[in-house]
Amino acid sequence: MRRLILSLAVIASALPLAGLPGRAAAAPHWAPATSALIHPGVQMFTNGAQCTGNFIFTNGAHVYLGQAAHCSAAGDSTFDDGCMAGSLPLGTPVEVQGGMRPGRVAYSSWLTMQALHETDPAACQYNDLELVELDPSDAASVNPSIPIWGGPVGIVTTGTLAGERIYGYGHSELTTIHPDLGTKNGISLGDNGDGWSHAVLTATPGIPGDSGSAYLDSQGRALGVLSTLDLVPVPGSNGVGDLSRELAYMRAHTTLAGVELALGTEPFATRTVP
Repeated sequence: MRRLILSLAVIASALPLAGLPGRAAAAPHWAPATSALIHPGVQMFTNGAQCTGNFIFTNGAHVYLGQAAHCSAAGDSTFDDGCMAGSLPLGTPVEVQGGMRPGRVAYSSWLTMQALHETDPAACQYNDLELVELDPSDAASVNPSIPIWGGPVGIVTTGTLAGERIYGYGHSELTTIHPDLGTKNGISLGDNGDGWSHAVLTATPGIPGDSGSAYLDSQGRALGVLSTLDLVPVPGSNGVGDLSRELAYMRAHTTLAGVELALGTEPFATRTVP
């Protein structure tokens, strides 16, 4: 497997925050989806590395945008073991597309696992979530809806079956040349790592810079976070970390239990796109 970070200069950062339940958050006053400057799918830049934001989270007082923990790696971005890979510290600034000021790394699954001396190999390999707290000046510019598809309408807690439709949206800098590569529409190939990861195959696979992007199941529920480019079970498939397990880990081992997934304001709908 290979991590999908796009390094524009050097590699990037991360660190631990606190717990997230799998519930949906009561909505703050979100910006309209048609005019929001910050939303799932915007580009994020951490110490020269470009990734894609996934879901919006909030506890009512603060707003967070998720990305992959490996987007803040302090070393080899292809390192597969999050329990050993280096990460930049809490508070590392992250440039968020559409934001007036940088966000700050507030949680890293990698650093949390390292602090706990985690030994579960599946968690070490697939637990790949980071939260970036947005600057308060940008909170009014946020909408939690997924581009193209709408949603999320909730969180998947039971994984996916092989053959089930899945939907995502990446925003690698490489899509400035080929914008059609951003839309992800395909099928699940089943679960890996005791349910910690889902193998997915899409018509336009995740590419470097798509790391961290959001994936939905066939009902529009939040499935997970794009983490890897895989050679098995199918070359060119991707590994999507299971969001419900990543949130449960955060909830069990950190203190921000009030931070929750924000539901999209736009209804989920599949569309005829590649």
